Amino acid sequence: MADEKRKLLKQYFGYDDFREGQEVLIDSILSGRDTFGIMPTGAGKSLCFQIPALMSDGITLVISPLISLMKDQVGALNQAGIHAAYLNSSLTAGQYFKALEFAKEGRYPIIYIAPERLLTESFLDFAGHAKIAMVAVDEAHCVSQWGQDFRPSYLKITEFIERLPRRPIVSAFTASATKEVREDVIDILMLQNPVVVSTGFDRPNLYFEVQMPKNKYRALTDYLKKHAKESGIIYCLTRKQVEEVCGNLIKEGISATRYHAGLSDEERKRNQDDFIYDRAPVMVATNAFGMGIDKSNVRYVVHYNMPKNMESYYQEAGRAGRDGEPAECILYYGGQDVVMNQFFIENNQDNAELDEFTRRLVRERDHERLKKMTFYCFTNECLRDYMLRYFGEYGSNYCGNCGNCMTRFEETEITEIASALAGCVREAGQRYGMNVLIDTVHGADTAKVRQYHMDRNSYYGSLSKVPVYKLRQVIQYLLVENYLRLTNDGYMLVKLTEKAGALLEGKEKLVMKMAKEQEKREKTGYGKKKRPVTFREPGTEDVKLFDSLRSLRTEIAKEERVPPYLIFSDKSLIHMCLLKPKTKAEMLKVSGVGQYKYDKYGERFLEKIKLGTGEN
Repeated sequence: MADEKRKLLKQYFGYDDFREGQEVLIDSILSGRDTFGIMPTGAGKSLCFQIPALMSDGITLVISPLISLMKDQVGALNQAGIHAAYLNSSLTAGQYFKALEFAKEGRYPIIYIAPERLLTESFLDFAGHAKIAMVAVDEAHCVSQWGQDFRPSYLKITEFIERLPRRPIVSAFTASATKEVREDVIDILMLQNPVVVSTGFDRPNLYFEVQMPKNKYRALTDYLKKHAKESGIIYCLTRKQVEEVCGNLIKEGISATRYHAGLSDEERKRNQDDFIYDRAPVMVATNAFGMGIDKSNVRYVVHYNMPKNMESYYQEAGRAGRDGEPAECILYYGGQDVVMNQFFIENNQDNAELDEFTRRLVRERDHERLKKMTFYCFTNECLRDYMLRYFGEYGSNYCGNCGNCMTRFEETEITEIASALAGCVREAGQRYGMNVLIDTVHGADTAKVRQYHMDRNSYYGSLSKVPVYKLRQVIQYLLVENYLRLTNDGYMLVKLTEKAGALLEGKEKLVMKMAKEQEKREKTGYGKKKRPVTFREPGTEDVKLFDSLRSLRTEIAKEERVPPYLIFSDKSLIHMCLLKPKTKAEMLKVSGVGQYKYDKYGERFLEKIKLGTGEN
């Protein structure tokens, strides 16, 4: 069995070895155990159910939440020489029943299906007579109402399984799940004594940075011009922002396209294809875009606004660098982002079906998540470590590959500033938000300060010599460390906590890390970090060969009408440039080149390498 699974891994997927966690999960399924895998984006979750599917006597049903996700994975399987199909609303009635007919004939070892289709009469009839070896639940966090992507249709899965004549193996996979969501998945899917494997949430190849530009759009265009030859995603909070940003980028000559729920199905599909096929390397989108998009060469994800929670940010940012190569995740924070997210939480229609008590609980939890997302934007600790701690992992608080770790910090005593801010909150009756409080201690002459008579507060102007950005950092630190808290009633008023007592009484000394603004390292390449030297650096010999192989890949992709990365990933092309294979045996040593793909494309790429290296 060990030889067979490795043979399949190389033959169809082109890899010599399994990644961390894959073999344990595969062996668990092959032994007949229910299985739950928590693996970061790009870690190879799909292989964990695809290889057992090829080794099983029966059909593996993969339950997947989005049409784009299904089409992408089925397309990749067919490209690798594995017969697979999907059943969802994108098919006509004729296509749907034809696919079911082929499935009954045993043509597909793997069938992807939307959860909404599970309890339809036609599919229940098929499933009742077919041999279902395994039900694999992809994006399993969607089953939990505490998850960031709860989908009520996922609750149909257990009923479907109960209606089968024989219970199959049940496996579940997700990239983002807190401890509560993991427990929910196991309970709701009724996994029986499952093998649970979590390979960790860290993606070492991703660089994280938070910026607070005065002009977000100008910061974005400057960034895109520096990364003109690369593919990336720009996430915006609203459809209106997507339209504005995308329209302006196109006017400036940047090849961009857009995606949001307000577009027609036809336009969304066209724009998504333009991005996937590299016709438009920049995608500007709301969070409606991305789940299941297996585009391996996304080199950056820029969040034009702060998302509503860490789960969403982790998932969206994780669409960068799926090939394992260095990639950037940049977040532009602005104060208005918090207000917009508060509004979305208070007016969330997705929870309309829940009862009032549960709806209130979900709303409170959403506000708490937003608070922790905001703290991420202001922390002076390692950004990666902050994110990992959120998901229950703990590191050294220094990764060397995030904006905070790459900036020089100094320990600064903030006791006087913190005490004045807390005193201002107390004297003002805990009735105002951050901006009013900061304006008060800074001595600003604004309409709100006058309207609320804050110019009569004894702390008015007491911190006039402290820069506003520093006051904002300190107040955020006090929130993070629980000396202050924000209300969740839509007004975000600053309140004191019990912990603030010692500070107000002068019994506590506070020190925090603050950036030495004048000593920030010059930005080169990835964030403030020097970009790793690879063969793609300008001036190296292999850059021409890489471009030549990429052109051949595009040519073949057009011939076959598939996305270029389904032919070979950038990582495979990089490996070809490094190995410069001359024979079939050497080409099969390239990561991502299996027997099936070699038979289809290998000779053409060998010939291109031969021409590119001047070999006769």
